[in-house]
Amino acid sequence: MNNKILLQRRDLGRLALAGALLFGAATAFVHQSAFAADEAPDALVKRLSTDVLETIKADSSIKAGDINKIMLLVDSKIMPNVNFQRMTASAVGPAWRQATPEQQKRLQDEFKTLLVRTYAGALDQVSDQTVTIRPFRGAPTDTDVLVRTEVKGRGDPVQLDYRLEKTPGQGAGWKVYNLNVLGVWLVDTYRTQFAQEINKSGIDGLIAALAARNKGNGKG
Repeated sequence: MNNKILLQRRDLGRLALAGALLFGAATAFVHQSAFAADEAPDALVKRLSTDVLETIKADSSIKAGDINKIMLLVDSKIMPNVNFQRMTASAVGPAWRQATPEQQKRLQDEFKTLLVRTYAGALDQVSDQTVTIRPFRGAPTDTDVLVRTEVKGRGDPVQLDYRLEKTPGQGAGWKVYNLNVLGVWLVDTYRTQFAQEINKSGIDGLIAALAARNKGNGKG
């Protein structure tokens, strides 16, 4: 698979910050679960984004891109609190429905690794950023909302928007399932790239290509 499987280098730093906020926001759900069911989604994103930025700033190993530490964090605290199956299914597109359960699991594992390794390479750009929540237009009865934010620091502000869904039952609360950076949806970016590989080599070809890319990319 060519380098199009990775996001464009010119956007990598900003997308790395976005990824840190996305995955970090999910991490905070573990510590703040008592608030998750009732807290408004915009207030939730503001609190979690601020908490996560401070955590990244204070942890030199995360900023340095320590893959083992970041992956441990993802596996133990983040993945249970993001609808990552929905994210992966959306990125894979229609072919997801034809994939076997084992193929779906492999796709989720490799996609997670791709995201972590891509973002880890530029976490050192997190320094003096702050997050501002833009006016929220959701209604109390909504179960799917868009929270728009702006990350300010050195250089131009970065538009960073979260798509969240409210899940019912045990563990009810808001979960992130997509992310918009500078007008580009993360899932849509990968869907285009993945479709090319699926059309050429099928689901197994995409899995193999992702595995090869992950093996050769980033720090291990």
